[in-house]
Amino acid sequence: MIPLNINTDTVIQLVVGVGSAVLAVLLMLIKIPNSDYSEKLAKSKLAIVVSFLICSFMMFYTISQYGRDYIWDWELLTMLVIYIVVYFSTVIVSYSMISLLKTERSRYQNLFLPGLFASACIVFMLLESYKSGNMNYFWFMCITALTAFLIQSITYIVYFGKAYKQSLKEFESYYDDDADHKLKWVRFCYVISMLTNLFVLVYLALYWFLDYKMAVANLYTFWYLLYMLYLTSNYLSFLGSHRLVLDAFAHKALSGQEIIRRIDENRKRKAKKRIKSDYKDDVILQDDKEAGFVRLEKTLDKWVQEKRYREYDKTRDDIARELRTSKEMLHLYFATKMGVDFRTWRTNLRIEEAKTLLLENKDASINIIAEASGFSDKSNFHRQFVKIVGCSPKEWRDSDGKLS
Repeated sequence: MIPLNINTDTVIQLVVGVGSAVLAVLLMLIKIPNSDYSEKLAKSKLAIVVSFLICSFMMFYTISQYGRDYIWDWELLTMLVIYIVVYFSTVIVSYSMISLLKTERSRYQNLFLPGLFASACIVFMLLESYKSGNMNYFWFMCITALTAFLIQSITYIVYFGKAYKQSLKEFESYYDDDADHKLKWVRFCYVISMLTNLFVLVYLALYWFLDYKMAVANLYTFWYLLYMLYLTSNYLSFLGSHRLVLDAFAHKALSGQEIIRRIDENRKRKAKKRIKSDYKDDVILQDDKEAGFVRLEKTLDKWVQEKRYREYDKTRDDIARELRTSKEMLHLYFATKMGVDFRTWRTNLRIEEAKTLLLENKDASINIIAEASGFSDKSNFHRQFVKIVGCSPKEWRDSDGKLS
């Protein structure tokens, strides 16, 4: 049984310790359906749970040390514990967020467990150096731990940026739409995490110049609890309402994309051999393509008349199915007949719709107009409107459509 000294100096640590443990249990109780991608999602969730449990353990450990003979500076110990929690959090949260974005395991993720073990060793020696009272040994370990913290933070921040850009490309190739707004929460949560973690460096730098060291330490500790609460709420929101993102990231694993690609390559290879051997086949293929274009053109006209372009968050497969064609035929038609890709063509239709709605419904908010036109994100709508029309939606409405 660990003795806990609960008093005014340790009450904040108690609150944060209990709070982080409760959040960890809450995340553990959330079940994730089985699939190839959800296995990685479950590992990501587990990583955050471990981070919260480490925070809880360190808070209770700090409380248990209160009043011990070898604790020669309680404020300094509190500072070290905060630093240790942040040290582990930087590695674990980075691993968790990158796991959400990456569909394939990377060398950075392979180094996660060895890196975590190395961090644990550094933390253990840092605490032991404090207890020893040997100041030279203590300051050496402080510099070592700080150097390791900076290196790991910079490494994971750089790699997260690369993983985020790659995920955007994968997501857009799946949905054929602007995807930045669907992943903003991941980037925003990671930015908040890194700012919260890196802010401890500011605290360390100012520690020796502060008159109210304990008050600042308690304030930062309580802020860390709020950060964990924010991260948990966003993660639960992701699990509950971001099925589209899950589908996009899981697409490669769940659809057997690599196998399908090889099958398509074999079919194309066989088709080329058949074309070379018999000229008539080329005429037949050309006729089939032209007939397919004619059918697709009629279907597209009907699709536009029904204003189906206003529907968002649809995959390329969904759109091709609606148009009674294939993704390949749809791409070929727009490349050869329209001279523009499908996404740009559809965006122009949506903007034309928005221009009309803005003038016909002047009391409606621009957010409503954006969604009614087919844009699920206001910033993307504004960006596309200015790009195509030459003025903002508000300027267009105020000028009764005379600005361009």
